Amino acid sequence: MTTRLYSPINTLKPIGENIWIADGPCVSFYGIPFPTRMTLVRLNNGGLWVHSPIAPNPELIKEIDKIGTIEHLIAPNNIHYLAVGKWKEIYPEATVWAAPMVMERANKFNIKFPLSNELSDTAPTVWKQELDQVYVRGNKFLHEIDFYHRSSKTLILTDLIENFEAHKIPWYLALLCKLAGNIDPDGKAPLDIRMAFSSGREQAKKAVEKMISWGPEKIIISHGRWYNGNGTTELIRAFHWLLR
Repeated sequence: MTTRLYSPINTLKPIGENIWIADGPCVSFYGIPFPTRMTLVRLNNGGLWVHSPIAPNPELIKEIDKIGTIEHLIAPNNIHYLAVGKWKEIYPEATVWAAPMVMERANKFNIKFPLSNELSDTAPTVWKQELDQVYVRGNKFLHEIDFYHRSSKTLILTDLIENFEAHKIPWYLALLCKLAGNIDPDGKAPLDIRMAFSSGREQAKKAVEKMISWGPEKIIISHGRWYNGNGTTELIRAFHWLLR
């Protein structure tokens, strides 16, 4: 069965003022095809902040160049970093920012990753007036920084919520997602990620409570249907396993 894509790929889709998403091609993760998605924010200085870059595409790059210059490339966790180096080659003046353990994972797999600044709970000066962020600690293998774009009330996650739509993916992936608990409409962190919080639940809970306090209306995720409304309600639902 051929994977059906979520929407036209390699094109910008505005979801609010100064914020866009772009869906990319599927990538193989342990043999499973995962759809990809990146988020772009135009900062007040006109520069572009790019979260979890997808594989670069000439037509997409033309679209991006029309709205601004890429100044910041974000590797938001230690799984989502592979395309960052390719974008850095295209935009050598851009600054690379990476979640904890990204460089270590890249070195482990002999993957070249550009020199980067490490992300933390504190937003750097260059975007702290526009974006909040939090480091979700407590997971044994996943180190993720999540962001909140204040003006559009959009929470930007990566793998801590996945929401695959069964009719848009191969049947075997839909079955796996159902078993893992990350199938639409009840998307959440898959079972393996949830289990890896076994000894760090309180740390993770504090981070999620901070996200809830931001009161997001939209939630962008990297894999599956994102949430164009009722963001805070969906956030509480998706993290019920942690908050209860």
